[in-house]
Amino acid sequence: MTEMRTRTLGASTIEASVVGLGTWAIGGWMWGGTDEAESVAAIRASLDEGVSLIDTAPAYGQGRAEEIVGTAIRGRRDEVVLATKCGLVWHTQQGDHFFDVDDRPVHRYLGRDSIVHEVEQSLRRLGTDYLDLYLTHWQDRTTPIEETMETLVLLRDQGKIRSIGASNVSVDDLRSYAATGALDAIQEEYSMVARDIESTLLPIAADAGISTLSYSSLALGLLSGRMGPERTFSGDDQRRDNPRFSLANRAKVARLMDAIEPVAEAHAATKAQVVIAWTLEQPGITYSLCGARNPQQARENARAGCIRLTPDDLRVIDAAVALELTDLAA
Repeated sequence: MTEMRTRTLGASTIEASVVGLGTWAIGGWMWGGTDEAESVAAIRASLDEGVSLIDTAPAYGQGRAEEIVGTAIRGRRDEVVLATKCGLVWHTQQGDHFFDVDDRPVHRYLGRDSIVHEVEQSLRRLGTDYLDLYLTHWQDRTTPIEETMETLVLLRDQGKIRSIGASNVSVDDLRSYAATGALDAIQEEYSMVARDIESTLLPIAADAGISTLSYSSLALGLLSGRMGPERTFSGDDQRRDNPRFSLANRAKVARLMDAIEPVAEAHAATKAQVVIAWTLEQPGITYSLCGARNPQQARENARAGCIRLTPDDLRVIDAAVALELTDLAA
């Protein structure tokens, strides 16, 4: 099998696998809980398959995902490009109130003292003394971006982080971050069914030499090739009331999957792997973050980074996407 591809992260010297492991689901929150042993096994399976980029955040289970990642990478830290985030906080009520978890308020806050506190907590949970990429998770309207970036640059100068990113940004946010000359990456939702950033953020990032990490590349499983009409969602699973998972939408996605099946067969790949490989061929997308809750899912996602789609493959997929997903209900 062809080896996992790597790409350089922004202006840094960091090389990371094109497929990254996203750990939102591993944290359990909004995903109906988590199985720690299976999650640790999924992370280690990803590493075994050549995935180096692992993305997590304190908000994923209020520290749970970071702790699980820390357990999984113990003894293998040098194999990992480790990314986590700051800015969703529950140790202070400064900033903008965002949501509550079990009646505990969570705020968006990116002030200097808070970031300094957060990075130490993340380092402790992850069992490491440095982070390869540190991102602002959501943006805080009460703190100037200049103050946030000054703090992050200080942490980089201290060796606690190696590169700087921002997630869930507006066009104005990105322009302000890019103007500092210190931003290496953005992390944004992007998939066949969520392509807005193609005309908004990606051109700005490309002009500034900023990498883009796409999350929800499989659209929370909608594009996995296994989301049939019989699937139901319960408890705190965020997909339960998501209109994107309507039966009508799932029927459109099923037709898309039928259209790309010959491409998958030609590459001895699954349909989900083809979707991830397509994502990585889109202009401006540097990395694709994919969630996995068990080793089988982790291995499947990882192997998408070894697929080389041909121009003919891309034409077939693009035509099917245009036919079936252009008017997909959000």
